[in-house]
Amino acid sequence: MATNQNIIGKRVIRSDSLAKVTGTADYTADLKMPNMLVAKVLRSPHAHARINSIDVSEALKMPGVKAAISGFDGYGIKWGVFRYTQDHDMLPTDKVRYIGEDVAAVAAVDEQTAIEALSRIKVDYELLPAVYDPIEAMQDGAPLIHDQYKNNINIHVNIEEGEVDKAMERAFLVREDTFKSAGEAYAMMEPYAVVASYKNGYLDLWMPNAGPHVRAKAIANLLKMPLNKVRVRHINSGGAFGGRSEVAPGDLVASLLAIKSGKPVKLVLSREENATSTRQIHDMIATIKTGMAKDGTIVAKDYRVIYDGGAYSSTGPIATSIPYYVYEECYRLPNVRYNGYRIITNKGIRGMYGCHGRAFMGGNEAQMDLMAKELGMDPVEIRLKNGLTAGEMTATKSKITSCGLKETINITSEKTDFKKRWDRTQSPKGIGMGCIAIMCGFPMGFRSLSTCYLKINDDGYVTLVTGVVDNGQGNESMVIQAASEILGVPMEDINLVNADTEVTNLDPGAYSQAAAFVSTNAVKVACENARQQIATIAAEKLGVPETDIALKDRLVYSLDNPEKKMPLRWVVREAFARATPIAATGTFFPNIDLKREWISRPWGQMAGTFSYATSVAEVSIDPETGEVTVPHFTAAHDCGRAINPMAVEGQMEGSVQQAGMAAITEGNLWDGGHLLNPDLLDYKIPLACDMPEIDAIIVESIDPAGPFGAKEGGIAIRMNAYSAIACAVTQATGTLFKEFPLTPDKVLELVENGKEEKR
Repeated sequence: MATNQNIIGKRVIRSDSLAKVTGTADYTADLKMPNMLVAKVLRSPHAHARINSIDVSEALKMPGVKAAISGFDGYGIKWGVFRYTQDHDMLPTDKVRYIGEDVAAVAAVDEQTAIEALSRIKVDYELLPAVYDPIEAMQDGAPLIHDQYKNNINIHVNIEEGEVDKAMERAFLVREDTFKSAGEAYAMMEPYAVVASYKNGYLDLWMPNAGPHVRAKAIANLLKMPLNKVRVRHINSGGAFGGRSEVAPGDLVASLLAIKSGKPVKLVLSREENATSTRQIHDMIATIKTGMAKDGTIVAKDYRVIYDGGAYSSTGPIATSIPYYVYEECYRLPNVRYNGYRIITNKGIRGMYGCHGRAFMGGNEAQMDLMAKELGMDPVEIRLKNGLTAGEMTATKSKITSCGLKETINITSEKTDFKKRWDRTQSPKGIGMGCIAIMCGFPMGFRSLSTCYLKINDDGYVTLVTGVVDNGQGNESMVIQAASEILGVPMEDINLVNADTEVTNLDPGAYSQAAAFVSTNAVKVACENARQQIATIAAEKLGVPETDIALKDRLVYSLDNPEKKMPLRWVVREAFARATPIAATGTFFPNIDLKREWISRPWGQMAGTFSYATSVAEVSIDPETGEVTVPHFTAAHDCGRAINPMAVEGQMEGSVQQAGMAAITEGNLWDGGHLLNPDLLDYKIPLACDMPEIDAIIVESIDPAGPFGAKEGGIAIRMNAYSAIACAVTQATGTLFKEFPLTPDKVLELVENGKEEKR
């Protein structure tokens, strides 16, 4: 482990902390501009209906209404992450496909006027039959929601490596189970909001997003505008979790209203609109068939997974693939077949999630435990036997360059005395383990790279310009900490300019776990290039070799003779005098196979590296009510190198809440196409009083390509926390769980089934 850093690896207070805890941080809804208008959206009351006409003329006659739009005011360009998934007209003109879909909008001088204006918009609908269940939607004769998707199959991801059927026939033990999980809400604290301002042909936008450059490109396409006239600006984000990954209908609505009215427009969604009319998380049905050798080696896996995708493609190919990939990045799968189907239904659109795939991952891990028990093994042994190690390849041909999986398994096992506690019957208590891996920066074409600019001002203070975006993870503070280390100045001396598309260059954003591995690497390269410029001048001035130059505490000095030193600002001023100011660029492109494609070519290097994690949950079940409580949770995470251990621990703790505790409370409830729990009263987010005592353990594998050895920090725990809970409940009840969330009614049924099996 590297030990010669001054600030890397230290527990530092995040640079954004003060503004957020004092309430001075600005969010989109806080923005105020002269003559700003209020926008409101008219939404579909129908799950499936043809639009015969939309008339906004009466709304425009109202005093105070400055603009009114429908899809007929746009260019009819459909959004899709890929060319073959471009099916979403942000303001439809043909038909509506879910309750709550954006249909028309107004901008008025105040909220009351805007709401009244919506009631004057006339939409002539022709009702169509709807389908809400993905299994029903796949059947012949089901209502067709998009003409181009036969049997409403939006995406079919087929991966097959090895000889699955032959391996399954030779297996000593074979088991097949089906698991379900309800869709979830992202439930960000900040409901979606967007501000648009249009002046002199230039469009400025503010909204929470996971990648400003990706968002700007999408909006430019929808509006047929050049990229240098669409500017997504920096703003704080009140939560993302995958739900801010794509362009939203609200972005187009606010933009069109600003263009039409010539005034700034603010659209703020209600809590209910945030649940029904922005992205949600896929419902899932996962059938998992596993074949094992007598010694517990996995010899074959056969999957059929059905995802309820809602009304449009969204991130379809990615969402249908990720649950499988994070599993194959963790375990050795010599023979594997994966068939993932994303199905279109008349429900709200489903997108990506930081802990996507809980039925799949939880099912794999819980099934593994039962098979281990049947073979006379324990969960620790079987995971160590099948877990990947550095230097190995995944089933779809990604090389693992660093891997601390074994260490995370061993340390959580030892900390919790796992083997002894799992071996004995504990009912109504249980203990469970979950493991997973996460790719760091998956292929996004040329947008996979990050570029950083850097300048040092004549007083020695630094300006850092990077496209990195922060959705609460601490990305902004992380890149400042990296620059501070290399340039030898305090973090407070660095001004960060970021997440503004007109002044920064391309960056993959926070969308693909790329901020630490990709974006920080670009910052590191830029700072090293600037440091070399400093060293060249300082070496000449101090009369020492360039290799003898060091930077620390705003000073440039000789390593061999520290008495030879000068302030950094002197070197910078000398550079200005020579007409060679200290300015540098750094770019980093991860080692990925750009020919890899989610459907047509699902093999090749998926990411530059992979992070690993193991979670152990301890649960207690009330045998009378089925209520599950989690007194203690242990999580170990191989994040490569913790740039800021305190920030990594915070992400780990948040992951336990978002995925682990959510496994027993969170799930969308539906009546046909109506979402029954679109608010935070009926949608049960775990509260502080529900949280366990958490032991967060950092394991450092020091990735060879990561900045200072770093990889992503946090999401690997998010992707396995619910598996640990599911395995613990299965162990406590003696019965395999079948469905998330593990609410008291379902758990009580497991308890009763366990009693029956014992009889």
